[in-house]
Amino acid sequence: MLQGRWQVTTVVSTGSTNADLLVRARRGAEAGQVLVAENQTAGRGRFERCWLSPPGSSLSTSVLLRPSRPMTDWGWLSLLVGVAVRDGVAAAGAGDRVRLKWPNDVLVGGRKICGILCEGAGAAVVCGFGINVSQGLDELVFPNATSLLLEGLPTDKTLVLAAILRRFAELVDAWDDGQDVSPDYIAACSTIGRQVRVHLDAEHPDEGTVVGTAVGIGDDGELLVEIDGEIRPFSAGDVVHLR
Repeated sequence: MLQGRWQVTTVVSTGSTNADLLVRARRGAEAGQVLVAENQTAGRGRFERCWLSPPGSSLSTSVLLRPSRPMTDWGWLSLLVGVAVRDGVAAAGAGDRVRLKWPNDVLVGGRKICGILCEGAGAAVVCGFGINVSQGLDELVFPNATSLLLEGLPTDKTLVLAAILRRFAELVDAWDDGQDVSPDYIAACSTIGRQVRVHLDAEHPDEGTVVGTAVGIGDDGELLVEIDGEIRPFSAGDVVHLR
């Protein structure tokens, strides 16, 4: 059980908090370790995309877990990180403006404020998330991004992280005990019920594209999309909300 067992370490700068914890995981480090960096010089998102921000302007965090559930169930973990971040930011004053976009984007007012990347190392998994905290408009790399500062929300990283870790511990403990956590995710996810375009190849978005209506989340965290009357599961891919 993780509640109350987080071991938080903060560093001024590192290449990647995920990469650092993956090294520790392979050396046998226990679950519950949390690494926070004021600056990441080689941060990564899904599909090896770079995650860059000015030093001190983001909350770059990775968490080490050793789930008892089989690896085939681990797809849920990135979704649970999203719920925890969503609830932590909502508690900071954003309320219902915070929504999730499958599989791992946290949005405030429709703009991305957080990216998530989970990576396995044997029997361990490292869950990383980066939150835009104090960037101004001229410091955001992507046009659809935002920050806590720009949204008029508190920028105290210690308080935001504490709220996220408390919620993440609750969710992971429930999930690892075999409880159904899908209602928590579905309630926060703006993708469900929307017409979506799924790009199956993120590097070549014009190839392998399907359009349908997102109707739910599968047992392993995959997105269920109704296409021409048939419900198909997607465990990976970039999703665009069409309406």
